[in-house]
Amino acid sequence: MKTRMVPVLSVSSRLIRRSLVLMLCFLAASAVQAQPPSHYEATLESLNQHPLPQWYGDAKLGIFVHWGLYSVPGWAPLVHPEHDFTAPDYIKNNPYAEWYLNVMRIEGSPTQAYHREHYGADYDYYNFAPIFDRDIQNWNPDAWAKIFREAGAKYVVLTTKHHDGFTLWPTSTPNPKLPADRQHATRDIVGELTTAVNKQGLRMGLYYSGGYDWTFVPGPIRVAADYQAVKPQSEAYGKYADAQFRELIQRYHPAVLWNDIDYPKSGHPLELMAEYYNAVPDGVIDDRFGVKHSDFKSPEYQVLDKISPTKSEECRGLGRSFGYNRAEGEAETIAPDELIYLLVDIVSKNGNLLLDVGPESDGTIPPVQMKRLQALGAWLGQNGEAIYGTHPWQTAEGQTSEGIRLRFTQSDSAVYATLLGTPKTDSVTLKSLAPKAGTQIYLLGEARPLVWSQVGADTKISLPAALPGQYAYVLKILGPVSMAAGNPERQEPRPR
Repeated sequence: MKTRMVPVLSVSSRLIRRSLVLMLCFLAASAVQAQPPSHYEATLESLNQHPLPQWYGDAKLGIFVHWGLYSVPGWAPLVHPEHDFTAPDYIKNNPYAEWYLNVMRIEGSPTQAYHREHYGADYDYYNFAPIFDRDIQNWNPDAWAKIFREAGAKYVVLTTKHHDGFTLWPTSTPNPKLPADRQHATRDIVGELTTAVNKQGLRMGLYYSGGYDWTFVPGPIRVAADYQAVKPQSEAYGKYADAQFRELIQRYHPAVLWNDIDYPKSGHPLELMAEYYNAVPDGVIDDRFGVKHSDFKSPEYQVLDKISPTKSEECRGLGRSFGYNRAEGEAETIAPDELIYLLVDIVSKNGNLLLDVGPESDGTIPPVQMKRLQALGAWLGQNGEAIYGTHPWQTAEGQTSEGIRLRFTQSDSAVYATLLGTPKTDSVTLKSLAPKAGTQIYLLGEARPLVWSQVGADTKISLPAALPGQYAYVLKILGPVSMAAGNPERQEPRPR
């Protein structure tokens, strides 16, 4: 009997082994197909295969830095607090201090009046270059990097060249429109900050204004039609922008490649993108190159009303301006509680927040901005697990019966419900929320689980007498939980 069964077992074993081999080959082939290309080509088909890197999806908070010649005068009017970009008088009263060069040339503008009063009608904007170069000798990049890390940021994006054409690195591509001593900073600000940021364990990204350069097409922009007319499209500018982008990629290997406004049609954005991904495979590119490829969308001073199916990154200043505006104070700067609510809201809807600081010309971060960074860092120190590495839940928004707004995120092990406000009673009731029996609910900052009960379609949770921290409070739900059927705010889960 044994001698007769051996061949049968042998054949069966061979069949099993063969099936396993075929299955492994199929899985390996599938894995290969799921991998990003080893080499990117300058085509949309190739570039669109670039996956969103996990580090960027998990980071949630970056620091934007607008610093340059405009930081010397550091002023803009306070007429448009809501950034109503389409208002007829918006351009004349632009709240962005980094647009100083444009607005100072508009007859009758507040910025022109300010410039004439403080510097004189004939004072050339580029005379700010030697002042800026003198002031930056006091700048300490390591101090900045430490501040940004303590604020809870995971990456930094620096403006290497804004619309005025002045660069913050010693570019080897000369600007034919500017004197040699007015073209770039005397310190390699890009390189020094990149080194400092990386030392703090953060990633460094670089902004470049490809769409505007007021040394090539001066403008000014006076009316809405000028927004397009002032974009330089010459062959010379296309080569210039291409060359400077290549310098930034090759010298500094930025984790984020952040272009602004548009890209000249005489340039080669797809080639630059391919070169960038081949040099920095886990880098990311914004959506302002004027082509149909990006890793994320970049709304500006504009929050989303629902979960985005693709990654977004809202950029905004702590005040109304990106660049330093000495006219801004407490009233013009986002309050600490509103800043934290903003971050939580953005993250719940599949976004990152790129939060801008506008330093003074010597690198000092204004005290009013420092207070916000410190408050944000303290809150994230307690509640960061509801932010970093999370992704959207079944819905972004909810509410308590007491009228406190809720935002939801989730990790692989928990759902987080963040209260955007301070409860006034010893309990809160989360409307239309249904945890399964046995689920544990914690308040971040407290060690013991909270007592909860189901009250109809809602969940009532008892709170400790003294709440930890301030501004916003995070409930961590460990166990199956869902929104009640028929909830009008319910949305389907979205990918990271």
